[in-house]
Parts: sequence; C-alpha cells; structure tokens
Amino acid sequence: MASQTDKSLLSAELEEEDDEEFRQLLLQATQKIQSAMPSVRDSKPIQPQPGFCIKTHAGSQEKVFVNICRSLDIPPPPDLSRQELECLLESDSASSFRIPMSLGEPHAELDNSGNGCAAYDVVINTGFFSKVEADPFFKEFFITVALEGLAEKYKMDINHPEWRILKNRKFMGCISGQTIRTKSSPVIQEISSPVLPKFTILAEPAGGPPEFLLADIHLPRVGSARELSLELGQDRVVLRGGPGPYLLDIYIPHDIVPELSHARFHRRTAVLTVKMPVQPQLGPP
Repeated sequence: MASQTDKSLLSAELEEEDDEEFRQLLLQATQKIQSAMPSVRDSKPIQPQPGFCIKTHAGSQEKVFVNICRSLDIPPPPDLSRQELECLLESDSASSFRIPMSLGEPHAELDNSGNGCAAYDVVINTGFFSKVEADPFFKEFFITVALEGLAEKYKMDINHPEWRILKNRKFMGCISGQTIRTKSSPVIQEISSPVLPKFTILAEPAGGPPEFLLADIHLPRVGSARELSLELGQDRVVLRGGPGPYLLDIYIPHDIVPELSHARFHRRTAVLTVKMPVQPQLGPP
C-alpha cells in the first residue's frame, strides 16, 4: 500500500487572495503526521480485538459507527448478576456503577455509499464482553453507557434510540492500538483528542471508472490556509491544523496522482477542496 508524502503540490489551483497563504500550506506537505501519541507516564499501549459494530447518528443525518472491542488489559466492572444490576439501577446508587472502558479517537472512514463518516473504538474487558454478548439486558445497558460516554467526551448529540448492531460487520475501518492509563481510574480514556472534520469524497464521472476524485473538507474553525498542513499519498489524504486541532487521515479506494492534484481553500465557506486525478486502469493485455 503506497502512502508516501507528496512534495510537489505547488501547482495547486488558488483563489487570488489565498495564493501566498496556500503556498505556505503546500510547502508544509513534507512534514509527517505524528501518528503516535507521546509517551505518558503510568500508561501502556494495548491492541484491542474486534467484537461488534454499532451504527447510529450524530444529530439527524451524520452517520456514526462505534466499534465495540475487547482487551484483557481493561479491568472488568463489578461482577453483578442481572437481578443485582436491575436492583442497582432502580436504587439511588445507580450513578455509582462504573464500566471501565477506553474511548478511542475518531477516525475517518467511507460508508457503503462512499460518503465520509466517523468511527470510534470503545474497548472493554474481554470477560465483561462475553457477559454482554450472552445477556441482551447487559448489552443494551452497556451500549447506552458507551454512547453516553462518547457523547460527553466528544460533545456529540448521538441519537441513542436509533442505534443498531450490524449483522455482517464486526468493525468499521481498521482498529488501531490505544494507550491507556495504568493507574486506577473510573473510566480509562485517551489523553487528548483531535477534531475530525466533516468531509465528502465524490468520484467523477459517477458512472464507470473515475477520472478524478473531488474531496470537500469542511473547516469552520479555520480562517486561513496558513493554519493547515496537507499531505497526499498514492492512496491517502492527510490534513491537520487549525484550532482543535483538526486531523483527517484517510485511505481512499483508488490510486491517485499526487503531483497532478490541485487544492483550493475557500475563505468564505471555510471549505478545502482537493481535486485528485485517478491513475488510469490498465486494460487487458
């Protein structure tokens, strides 16, 4: 899989007033995205295993996928029976019950329609995962707690009643390693989280092999292209910068030509448009 950084985007299409700023943006294309979190004292890396995938929405339209994963490195919650949990939830002590879980950073993915969406990885103890799988009451309770945790951490309006478990998919995208605190804590979470911008990627022409891909990346917090850094690989788009900061790192299902790609940042709409020619497909010999 090719993912080398493009270093020759200086021929990008520019709006006149953004010319110098966007040249500064493109000159930063040789910088590498720091994919690994800095080492943190009293922490350890883990590699979660897939479990099941939930589809829901943030707001009314934006699709959100939640990968429920498992790991022996996550401590289990108190071992309660179903009857004990029901009694606890009906008591005044319900808020004291905690499920240790690791809430991963959002990662950009493409849904079955080719539209951009966000996916989150939530990791729980392997033994507790088996309990959740075996009892629908525990599963529904846990999913409610997990979605509330994501909503609180990432300030999202997750549409709880409409979530559903996908039957033929255990996870959306790729499950990345996480770093968890090893000190005792009610909830184990990532240290910091970037902001995943909204984006769409369209293939042109719509019917037949695409000649180019057109990406629109919405960056409402950005006022100048000087705040951004863009990298293109043969099958990868990486954008970072701005307040938050924004971070978009996505693999695309076509091989593009980075040196012939063009980009434009629109100040009025705060949208970055990237036009990427697709490598022509070789015909039969």
